[in-house]
Amino acid sequence: MRILVAEDDRALRDVLARGLQEAGYAVDCVTDGVTAESALRARDYEVAILDWRMPRRSGVEVIEQVRGAGVRTPILLLTARDTSSDRVQGLNAGADDYLIKPFDFAELLARLNALQRRPALRLGNELHCGDLAFDPRTQLCAVSDEVIKLTTTEGAILELLMRRSPLVVSREAIAHHAWQQTYRTAASNTIEAHIARLRSKLGTSTAEIQTVRGLGYRLAER
Repeated sequence: MRILVAEDDRALRDVLARGLQEAGYAVDCVTDGVTAESALRARDYEVAILDWRMPRRSGVEVIEQVRGAGVRTPILLLTARDTSSDRVQGLNAGADDYLIKPFDFAELLARLNALQRRPALRLGNELHCGDLAFDPRTQLCAVSDEVIKLTTTEGAILELLMRRSPLVVSREAIAHHAWQQTYRTAASNTIEAHIARLRSKLGTSTAEIQTVRGLGYRLAER
C-alpha cells in the first residue's frame, strides 16, 4: 500500500515516514503543496496525509484543486488549527478526516485504516464517458448497452482513465494502479499492449483513448 505524506516540518515528516513504513506502507514524502498536488494527480495512492500549512500551496488549497480534477484519494488533513470553523473549512474543501497536532501515532494509524475501509471512497458509482459505461463494483463494461468483456487489468486501466477523464494520466500512474506492488516492472510496451486491446474492444464507442505524446493517455469523447 502506497501513501503520500505532505509535510514541511522535517522532524515530523521523518517520524511519520518511519512509523508508516514500519506499519507496512510504502511512503512518498513531499515538502510543499505544489509538489503534493502534482503527486496526487500523477499517482493513485491508497490514502494521503496533508499538512494544512505548507509552502507554495496550503493543504486545503491542494485538496480543492485535486477534488476539482476528480482525484478521489482519501485525504487526512493535519493541522494545529482546532476551532470548529477550521474543521468545517477543511472538510468542506474535500478532506475525508481531520487530525489536530500534536496527535498520537496510534490514532493516526486507526484513522488511516478507517479511511481505507470506506469502499465508496475508492469505487463510487457507475462511470460514464459518451456511450461508454463502466461499473467498478461489478467490473461490468458496456458500449451503447452492448456488454464488453474486459480482463481485470483492462478494467483497472479503464477505471482510472474514466475517473480522471478528460485529464491526461501518466504511464506511471497507470502502471501503479493496474499492477500495484509490481508496477515498477510493468514495461512501457506492456502498457501499450493493454491500451491497444482496450481500444479494440471499445470499437466505435464515442469514448476514445487518446495518446498524449510524452505524457500518457486520456479518455475523451470523439
